[in-house]
Amino acid sequence: MTPNEQFDAALTDEVPTLDTAWTVRWIRRSAEVLATNRAALNTLDRDIGDGDHGENMDRGFQAVLPKLEGLADETTPGAVLKLVATTLISTVGGAAGPLYGTAFLKAAGAVGSAESLDAAALVALMTAARDGIVLRGKAEEGDKTMIDAWSPAVNAAASAQAAGSGVAAVLHAAADAAEQGAQAAEPLVARKGRASYLGERAIGHRDPGSQSTALLLRAGADVALVAE
Repeated sequence: MTPNEQFDAALTDEVPTLDTAWTVRWIRRSAEVLATNRAALNTLDRDIGDGDHGENMDRGFQAVLPKLEGLADETTPGAVLKLVATTLISTVGGAAGPLYGTAFLKAAGAVGSAESLDAAALVALMTAARDGIVLRGKAEEGDKTMIDAWSPAVNAAASAQAAGSGVAAVLHAAADAAEQGAQAAEPLVARKGRASYLGERAIGHRDPGSQSTALLLRAGADVALVAE
């Protein structure tokens, strides 16, 4: 059985909600994945931007890791997300810090003080994160930015939740859609950010923010069925 087949089989036994332990696992896995993909993200950004997206994202999530140690027992998922937000805003340079910081901050607000997250809460989390990025960056789907990964992810998550899927399946659907959205935006002309200065020269290049979005959402899906 392949890893994907094992994941699909496990969906039938998934828990109905995710808790703080999952949120911490998500951020830790994200830090791991971003570190692994640091050079690749820098290369994508070098093609159409400043060339430091991977470095900035890695720095930000590495700064979060020590803060995840020794969290109080009563720490909620929202509190973890807020911790990530404030850390990214204070440590990540360029546009990524404010954009991702706002995303995690809005996500924290969407889940509030809930101790666990069901499928509907995950959709609300992702929707708020996406809307926070739109509010901060003024980008829309089709502008060749991270929104081209976030919006398909939100739509896919909402559709999965409406169809009765559980938390892991919702996250899996979002991650798949984000990856597809990042790829689908490659032929577009950038209309926002530094890449917009390149005009048609940006065609054929993947937006680094859409790629890091896909990596983050896949990290969340990967650890949804992992026991603490």
